[in-house]
Amino acid sequence: MIPTPTTSHLSAADFESVYEPAEDTFILLDALEQDAELLKGSRLVLEIGSGSGCVSAFLGAICGPSSALYLCTDLNPHAARCTALTGQSNSVPLDPVLTDLTSALHPRLEHAVDLLVFNPPYVETDDAEAFDAQEDGVIERAWAGGIGGMRVTNRLLEQVETLLSPRGIFYLVAVPENKPLQIIEDMKARGLHGEITLKRRAGREHLHILRFSRPAESHTAVDDPTP
Repeated sequence: MIPTPTTSHLSAADFESVYEPAEDTFILLDALEQDAELLKGSRLVLEIGSGSGCVSAFLGAICGPSSALYLCTDLNPHAARCTALTGQSNSVPLDPVLTDLTSALHPRLEHAVDLLVFNPPYVETDDAEAFDAQEDGVIERAWAGGIGGMRVTNRLLEQVETLLSPRGIFYLVAVPENKPLQIIEDMKARGLHGEITLKRRAGREHLHILRFSRPAESHTAVDDPTP
């Protein structure tokens, strides 16, 4: 079992402006751990919206801290600082980039990303709330997702096929309001195979982890773990 990265170096004040690891974080870590053998050998790892840096530090434990380049993007300068500190505290060389999704990295990452991870703001809100949260830089931008909870996610989905390398894999956190099966169908139209690899209830949320890859890649199917 791979230990959860420590974030004890971050304070309560940090978590007033940076998303604290929670159930959606932990189900994502579990999904990544169950695919650990599949992920080893990744050379370029990219997490969108890295927040505390917990997920990227965990990926470093899977792929090897010196075996890959770990890029972590976030709009929040506090998150970039926290990500860097978490990398240092867990002996993983994380490289935070202050940018909107992947804006500062195109086109250098075209078909270069072996492992792409996104835990987006997926909670369904009205679009005005989601827009204001993103513009104002408040903590709500970590979860306010607009109509269908897809305001930010849809923007990244347009980029995924261009980002993934031939062996690339993309993990996405979603809830039923995001229509996971519709996301899978939409990504199929973009040339990517998708499936739900893990489900878990956490309070009122029914969390899903979606995994996408190019159809030519052969991955072992995961049984539906729905209770």
